[in-house]
Amino acid sequence: MSYQHILVPVDGSAISFSAVKQAAIIAKAFGSELTLISLVAEDPFTEVDFYYSSAIMKEYFVQAYANAEKALKEAIVFAQAEGVEPTTQIIKGQVSAEGVVQTAEEKKSDLIVMGSHGRKGFQKFLLGSFAQDVLRGTHLPVLIVKE
Repeated sequence: MSYQHILVPVDGSAISFSAVKQAAIIAKAFGSELTLISLVAEDPFTEVDFYYSSAIMKEYFVQAYANAEKALKEAIVFAQAEGVEPTTQIIKGQVSAEGVVQTAEEKKSDLIVMGSHGRKGFQKFLLGSFAQDVLRGTHLPVLIVKE
């Protein structure tokens, strides 16, 4: 099996950078395109002159974009260290597994590589499992890189 396009969601955590490294190794071996994405929550009320469009919320979104850009810049370094030049994109919308799956479909990806913190028990119950939600939401192969 040969992968043509690999998608990696990046959140700035060490485990997401480990996923970038693994994805870059695979991309180099197969000559695949590598895309790194970062999801930024966008409140539906920001387009309307409503309570949520206050200066505080606008500053939140500005900071969220800055954090996403920083995470992607750091992730590029990990891919380049493996000899791969990735493309990057910030995805606006709901920060959810659906955002990753939809982007993978739009980009015609044939592999998703992502990190998982491996939360267990009550912590998993409270926080859920983003990686598990991606697995459930896609028909594509998903490589999970563990902490």
